[in-house]
Amino acid sequence: MVDLRNGSRVAEFILVGFEQSSSSTRALIFALFSALYSLAMAMNGLIIFITWTDPRLSSPMYFFLGHLSFLDVCFITTTIPQMLIHLVARNHIVSFASCLTQMYLVFGVGVAECILLAFMAYDRYVAICHPLSYAQIMSRQVCVKLVSTAWFFGLINGILLDYVTFRGPFCRDNHIENFFCEAPIVIALSCGDPQFSLTTIFADAIVVLLSPMVLIVISYARILASILGRASSSGRGKTFSTCASHLTVVIFFYTSAMFSYMNPRSTHGPDKDKSFSLLYTIITPMCNPIIYSFRNKEMKRAMVRALGRTSLAQSESV
Repeated sequence: MVDLRNGSRVAEFILVGFEQSSSSTRALIFALFSALYSLAMAMNGLIIFITWTDPRLSSPMYFFLGHLSFLDVCFITTTIPQMLIHLVARNHIVSFASCLTQMYLVFGVGVAECILLAFMAYDRYVAICHPLSYAQIMSRQVCVKLVSTAWFFGLINGILLDYVTFRGPFCRDNHIENFFCEAPIVIALSCGDPQFSLTTIFADAIVVLLSPMVLIVISYARILASILGRASSSGRGKTFSTCASHLTVVIFFYTSAMFSYMNPRSTHGPDKDKSFSLLYTIITPMCNPIIYSFRNKEMKRAMVRALGRTSLAQSESV
């Protein structure tokens, strides 16, 4: 990257983050998000462990849930540790390569999660509307292919969006008004006309956000029609409870992502960007295991069994 004003190379960015906040505010933010990050890592790690080791949780729903938690771990680890370091360190500089890599991981993991949430909605549709054919339609092989598809499109999409973001030279400023390298903000720092890059990201967001959302809406519309056609109110209540957790996760994730990548930049500001970035980088990954585990009796029992085995192993080692 070349600075067109003086010919010097621009090889780094400065993440402004919460630098303008008071020291007491930064300390409070550090304590709060350290706790949230630790909680999110612990809960998602527990879900990964029990869904991959407990034979009672062998259904496709728990297979997808384990991979969702793994994506959440990758997502928050890409951004939050760096933010915590910058809250206590004076040096907020990140290299061009580090910024590019971070953005690629955010794009890749984020898109993979969007697609996976759509596949999870389809899984619920098959389980509720076609229960007799569920095992055949959602076989282990099919589930592996669906998860692989989510990862493949996420990682390929990350390459495309990284290229679009960093295609031009940067010569205006190297201060990023956020706590991580977010594409629309980085594009605004480039020398050329950012309209092409922003339009490409907007079009990509339509595909990777709205297309999975259409599948989710169709799946739950058919689920709703199936539920309303049932005579048993207890059956309706159980099905609503099963689907409510997934819908809650979808609403959290999609609304924050759509604001960040589908709104005109004129409606954005540093405070709004940081708020919505925090929502989908830490709050949503932390809420996912809470929502799924607290609304699911099998998950609760599996967690108790896993924690019980851990306590027993520790007592025997002592």
